Amino acid sequence: MEWKTHGERQIYTNKWVNLCLVDVQQPDGRRWEYHVVRLRHLAVAAVVNDQQEVLMMWRHRFITDSWAWELPMGLVEEGESPENAAAREVLEETGWRPGPIKPLIYAEPANGITDSQHHVFRADGATYDGPPTEENESDRIEWIPLSEVRGMIDRREILSSGSLVGLLYLLMDESIR
Repeated sequence: MEWKTHGERQIYTNKWVNLCLVDVQQPDGRRWEYHVVRLRHLAVAAVVNDQQEVLMMWRHRFITDSWAWELPMGLVEEGESPENAAAREVLEETGWRPGPIKPLIYAEPANGITDSQHHVFRADGATYDGPPTEENESDRIEWIPLSEVRGMIDRREILSSGSLVGLLYLLMDESIR
């Protein structure tokens, strides 16, 4: 069953988020305003080295007051491709320049309330370029063995959906085993 939209108005906007009310009509004919959060697209990179380790960052997220491991990720800038954004974020956040980047998986987390798109990429290998230029991103940057990722997820040491989607897909990929 498809809902119909009859219009949309922004209630709040800035360069990161837009909160909108969308005039929708459900299949049963009921019509009402639905809150929608419109976000810029996100690029995520799972960088895997020859030792079957993945490059991760230990971060604090103040919104949920939680510490967890994350893949490098960030917003896709205006006019930038998701692939280029993923490579840029890896270098800025970790100081490692990723090898060739290829699409891994695409996801729309919480698509019942937001239009956020997560473009997740895989890079095989990386070369160290120097300290990260983004100094406020993480406390530690480490190569984590893929064999430890499942346990880290189970212990809630990995929480972000962009990281989870990418890592779980990596774990399913036969080429890493």
